[in-house]
Formats: sequence, structure tokens, C-alpha cells
Amino acid sequence: MTITVRSAASKRVLLLSEVFPPKTGGSGRWFWEIYSRLHAEDVVIAAGMDSGAVAFDLTHDLDVVRMQLAMQQWGITSLSAMRHYWTIVWKLSNLVRNGNVDIVHCGRCLPEGWMAYALKKLQGVPYISYVHGEDVEAAATSRELSWMVRRVIHNADYLIANSHNTASILTECWQVPSEHIRVVHPGVDTTRFVPAPASAVVRRRLGWKDRTVVLTVGRLQKRKGHDMMIRALRDIRDAVPDVLFAIVGDGQEREFLECLVKTEGVEGHVKFHGEINDRTMVQCYQQCDLFALPNRQVGRDIEGFGMVLLEAQACGRPVLAGKSGGTSETMDIPRTGVVLPCEEPVQIAEQVVELLLNPERLESMGAAGREWAEQEFDWSALSRRAADLFGVRRRVGEDPADIGIANEKEAVILV
Repeated sequence: MTITVRSAASKRVLLLSEVFPPKTGGSGRWFWEIYSRLHAEDVVIAAGMDSGAVAFDLTHDLDVVRMQLAMQQWGITSLSAMRHYWTIVWKLSNLVRNGNVDIVHCGRCLPEGWMAYALKKLQGVPYISYVHGEDVEAAATSRELSWMVRRVIHNADYLIANSHNTASILTECWQVPSEHIRVVHPGVDTTRFVPAPASAVVRRRLGWKDRTVVLTVGRLQKRKGHDMMIRALRDIRDAVPDVLFAIVGDGQEREFLECLVKTEGVEGHVKFHGEINDRTMVQCYQQCDLFALPNRQVGRDIEGFGMVLLEAQACGRPVLAGKSGGTSETMDIPRTGVVLPCEEPVQIAEQVVELLLNPERLESMGAAGREWAEQEFDWSALSRRAADLFGVRRRVGEDPADIGIANEKEAVILV
């Protein structure tokens, strides 16, 4: 039997996030991987609703309270939005009081950050907020949302930026002092995202067979650059006739992209997989020849980090990304991947062809990518850093190093 003695120094954290498993999304995966590794007694989660939430929440022991956190409008000039905010804040105030919560962690500045800001005004509960880059950039296009974000970020105890690029946006565009920011990169589960040998069976099931595959994974949004890769395919096809662009994910751009494929005359070179399960997604990473995220800035919309690039590298795949946002922080350039401007298809085609025609370099980049992911971005190491930053305990695992004391804030007595 194990008796856990809770240190008085340990805090109880409320994570407030609309995006949380089983809802898909990079930030939701990030929160799950970090907070599921923290001691269950030190964490309570207020998460968004999802059709699969009931079944998912039976698979873990985290204290998760589901709330209708999704909002069509984040501003406060709408009466319906104000009612929604106050309804959630009232529920959160009861959760904080009954759950002995010491601090709130907000998944985003809006809408979660505004809820925590209101909660602080009402009950004096401190909060911190995650910032992803694209969220504050999008808010900057609206006077109302900018006003709200400024109050959120300047009343938080501190902000967690997902990249140094995001931290620069906060200091340069939002006048946040650097000492008010902590850079915490997302990571990757290197025990699940692992290399695997080429498999004719898996490739046939994916519809790839023995073709040369360029893979991308992510929501179908303009900034992800699916359109530029599709436009580059005719030139890539000239040099690599069997090339296939495999697209995993769905979103508002799908209809446009499907029409673009026909317009470009590359119907036989693009496969839309849509949303797929995690096991199949890992197999896609493992079996592709090159992973590409040809992201670019669209207005104020940027790619804040790019967790999919870490997942691909953990699977031993070489990666290519746009020279925009925080994607360059995911790789060891040029050892594990390359970055280039992706505003036009010509440069994309040239770089993809150069890589695909050099299998030795692809293999070397992939091996280096696996090593890089294990050393720099494994969730186990990142969760230790997060626990120290948050002042909470980690779970005691099977690793002998974890037996006895998970960190200085937790003591475990074996009986």
C-alpha cells in the first residue's frame, strides 16, 4: 500500500481549457500530456464538452469537470456572450471554493483567460495563462478583443509562451516584460511516436502502396500551407513521378483544397485522409518519406510552434516547415529538418525535390530527428520542468528514480 503525504508547499491547480481530449488539437494534447503526469490530488480540470467525453473520462483518474466552454463570440459587447461568461464564472467560483483551488491555469487568453480574470476580480484567485502565438495575433485584429487580452495578460501572475517567437510577440507587440514570461515548449511522447520499418501491408492499407509520400498532419487552415504544397505538386511530379501528398486532418479549407487539386490537375497525387485515430496517425508518420508543414503567415495568423513536427521527428522522419512563427524551434536545422519561405510554391517544389532525390540525406535527417526529440522534447522531462514551475507534485511512476520522492515537494511512504 502507498500512502502519499501532501507537502504544504504543494498547490492545487485548476486547468481551464475548452480544448482537451478527446477533442483534437495540439494544445489539448499538450495539456493532457503535462497535467496527466502531475499528481492527481493537485489538479482539477474544467474542460470543454465533447461527444466522446464521457467514454474518455472513464479511461483516466483525473478530476475532470465538463463545461460548455465553447463560444461563438469572445467579445463582451454581445449580451449572449456576457451571459455565457457569467454562467461559467459562477460555476468556476463554486469549483474553486469547493475544490480548494490555489491558482487557475488558462488554456488561452480568450475566452478562458477572461473567465479567470473575472474570477480573480470576484474572489482574488490568481491565474496564469498559456499563449500560443496565433491567439494573440488574431486578437490584435479586433479593438474589443485586444482590450480584453491586455487585461488578461497584465493581470496574470505570469504567462507561458509556447515558443521564443511567441515570447517576442508578447514583449514587442503587447509590452509584456520578459520577466513576466516563461517559455515552455510542447513536447512529444517518444514511447508512442517511434520509428518503424517500411511496411507494405500498412502502406497498402493507407492507400499509399510503394509511392513516395509527402505527409502533412493538421487542421485544414490557410496558414498550414496545404494550398501551396498542392500548387507545387506539378513541379515535384516532374522530378518524382510517383509522388503522393497525403493530408491528415479536416477543417474549413477542405472544399477549397479539393477544388484546387482539380484545378491544378493533380488528382492522382493527393489523398485526403480526413480525421483518423491516433494509431493510424502514428503509422502515417512512420511510413511517409518526408513530413512537411509549409506554413506561412496569413494576416496576423501564424503557426505558434508545430507539435506535429516533433511527432514526425520522433518517428524518425525528416521534416520541412515554413519560415514563419515558431516552427524553427521544433528542429535542429539543418540536421533534422529545413525551413524555408512558403509564400510561393516554387521554393517548396525545389526543396522537396532536392530532399526526395537524396535518400541518404533523408535517412540521416530522420535518425538525427529521433535523437533530437528524445533528448529535448520528451514529455517526461518536460513534465518535471512544469511541476517545478507550477509548484506541484508529479505522479510516482515505475521508474526507480521516481520511487520515494517524485520531486522535492512530495514524500511517499511505502507500507
